[in-house]
Amino acid sequence: MKKIAVINDLSGLGKCSLTAAIPVISVMGVQACPFPTAVLSNQTGYETYFCEDFTEHMAPYMEEWKKRGFVPDGIYTGFLSDEKQADKILKFIDTFAGEDTLILTDPVMGDDGAVYPIYTEELCSRFRELARRSYVITPNLTEALLLLYGKNKMEEIWKEFQSFSGEERLAQIRETGYRLVKRFSLPAVVITGVDHREEDEPLKMGNLVLEKEKCSWVFAGKTGGSYSGTGDLFASVLSAGLVKGYPMENCVNMAVDFISASIRDAVEEGTDRNDGVCFEQQLGRLIR
Repeated sequence: MKKIAVINDLSGLGKCSLTAAIPVISVMGVQACPFPTAVLSNQTGYETYFCEDFTEHMAPYMEEWKKRGFVPDGIYTGFLSDEKQADKILKFIDTFAGEDTLILTDPVMGDDGAVYPIYTEELCSRFRELARRSYVITPNLTEALLLLYGKNKMEEIWKEFQSFSGEERLAQIRETGYRLVKRFSLPAVVITGVDHREEDEPLKMGNLVLEKEKCSWVFAGKTGGSYSGTGDLFASVLSAGLVKGYPMENCVNMAVDFISASIRDAVEEGTDRNDGVCFEQQLGRLIR
């Protein structure tokens, strides 16, 4: 059975990170091997939470895996709290990645033109190094701009992007994707969560897919608001699908279909955004 090392935090409540990744990767017929970066009572969107940082335990955890000759088919890394953790992940890749190991990096640093509290320029520089070692990265537009330009210029360019609309905005985002491919020598980039509205049409959510000179957009209708864990679900579907050899665009379509249905269920149930989406009853969509 194929195996993916899933590097992320474990949050008891909020349906994100490892609690989102493990069931998705498993139902797609791939073994999820969790490598926790922190243990939280609940994800950090709630007003309060308990967090036990796992950084000091990451080296001995790796040593035990090394003793067992672990060579994953994929490595998926998500939220990292600081540059020290990022350095551990770079060491993890040096230690465990084989010649054919598919690496996916979700550079979690910000959204909607603003950085998260964990953001530092040092952390951003480590995500750039992770990007150089990856097959595919899955930033949102804010994170794509942070990787290219850092915080100050990202904020400046984000304001410029607000003046674009329709096809002009999509063209600017495509150019951003191509710049990521060129700067980090990436085989593939997916820029996620792009709002798009055509004249007299409902709002859509788009994902730009770039892979080996191919470019496409995958859109779905946008319902509800922003929910915890959707980025983790997206990256989990993508990593498992790619490890199984599915075409990139097929993986993105699977992820969008799965997440859209899960959001619709969450809206119908009136689920709080911090609790995440109702993905459990939609897992069957991922069985092939």
